[in-house]
Amino acid sequence: MKRRVVIGVLGTVLDKRGKRQNRFRKWRPTVGLCQQPDFAVDRLELLHQPRDEGLAQQTAEDIALVSPHTEVRKHAVMIKDPWDFEEVYAAFLDFATRYPFDTENEEYLVHITTGTHVAQICWFLLTEARYLPASLLQTSPAAKGAADEAIAAGVCSVIDLDLSRYATLTSRFQREQQQSVAFLKSGIDTRNTTFNRLIEQIERVALRSTAPILLTGPTGAGKSFLAKRIFQLRQSRHLVQGRLVAVNCATLRGDNAMSTLFGHVKGAFTGAQQARTGLLREADGGVLFLDEIAELGLDEQAMLLKAIEEKTFFPFGSDKEVHSDFQLIAGTHRNMQQWVAEGRFREDLFARINMWTFALPGLAERREDIAPNIEYELQRFSQQQQTQIRFDKGARERYLAFACSPHAAWRGNFRELSTSIARMATLAEQGRINDALVEEEVQRLAHHWRGESALPDLPMDISTLDLFDQRQLETVIAVCRRSQTLSEAGRELFAISRQKKANPNDADRLRKYLARFGLSWESVRGAT
Repeated sequence: MKRRVVIGVLGTVLDKRGKRQNRFRKWRPTVGLCQQPDFAVDRLELLHQPRDEGLAQQTAEDIALVSPHTEVRKHAVMIKDPWDFEEVYAAFLDFATRYPFDTENEEYLVHITTGTHVAQICWFLLTEARYLPASLLQTSPAAKGAADEAIAAGVCSVIDLDLSRYATLTSRFQREQQQSVAFLKSGIDTRNTTFNRLIEQIERVALRSTAPILLTGPTGAGKSFLAKRIFQLRQSRHLVQGRLVAVNCATLRGDNAMSTLFGHVKGAFTGAQQARTGLLREADGGVLFLDEIAELGLDEQAMLLKAIEEKTFFPFGSDKEVHSDFQLIAGTHRNMQQWVAEGRFREDLFARINMWTFALPGLAERREDIAPNIEYELQRFSQQQQTQIRFDKGARERYLAFACSPHAAWRGNFRELSTSIARMATLAEQGRINDALVEEEVQRLAHHWRGESALPDLPMDISTLDLFDQRQLETVIAVCRRSQTLSEAGRELFAISRQKKANPNDADRLRKYLARFGLSWESVRGAT
């Protein structure tokens, strides 16, 4: 059996109740919790102000009389203002960090009945944050008409903060999480397992962390859109007070980059006739989204690192630091490890923004999500234009079959799909997208992608390959083109079979497969 240890503060009002001769007939919370008939307390850690040493000693002596097996340890804690939240929290936190908890042999409870309301709140926050590995203990007076002994003891109840034990609360939190995830996905019923798992992780990070978030993925994969939704989700939970400030770093060059991000003073450079605040200061209290962050110059990267870590920076041309506290969300389509290796991106900045990195897959990697995204884009167009647009049944099936086929490259990802739907919706007569419109759009897309054939030039007649081999080869080529290395492509292609091999050599297997068709990794990658 584990020893039961209670941590609490001395109640300078309630624990002092009663004259000396009748004090054992009064309810005193600290003494009473040690008088519970079915709740033995092995040790009491009693915090008190130095000026209350006398009352603390009297309380300890009374506990020794009513509960001889209870050890009382007194801790003098100096708190000048017991109603100052910051001071009380700091004092309790200092106690918690120094206390030698032994959770294998002892169970801990925090008595929250005594002390000011500020003290009670601080105990709750520290326990909920697991600084104190404990449950909360609440005591209260006995019911009216109880015997003297019961009145002195009062009653107690344990509050366990493990919410997983409460089915109703757990269900509510699960519903709220599902709503948050659906919000990040704009209500689109996505079916791709990898993407859904990714969004669930982003939801948890967005609501629990203020550390930088890095969104990677091909152009058009939805990085900017997701950054906006993350901000809106945090805003809905009152986690940010400022606004979302967004900029595409690929548009910033030279002095304009420094000025746009960090601001400048008047006369900092030729043409700087007025001072400029800069986006970092505008994002104070909010979220700064730097799309295509890999395109920033090295000087801007160095200043950004300081701004993230110290929350201060120098505007261009100024010798006076300014302050800005913002959360950073960054986006890029670059391979950041390669960018760092080539010296194009600072390794220290990458390490700072790489805590939460989420790689968004392109549309071609989420073909099962094409159907719900078609419906989403159609509804969005209808709302924007305030007119109802629908597919004819056969037309929808034709377009969906083409969109999900290996022949659909979707180089522009979701942005390209949105454009395609908008074209057909704009041309739709009487709000109907018919077979003719779909066929025209399919031909338009096919013509656009014709220069990006699914197969590179082969040293053999493609007509000699079975249709099965052609489609298989197309899939392999598509994976190779979107992968950064031969090994990465091999891991994706042989994800199942490699688990059965003691020493899987994915790169070698893929190299041999390509060689069957007279291809190499270099020739396939060069075909992009």
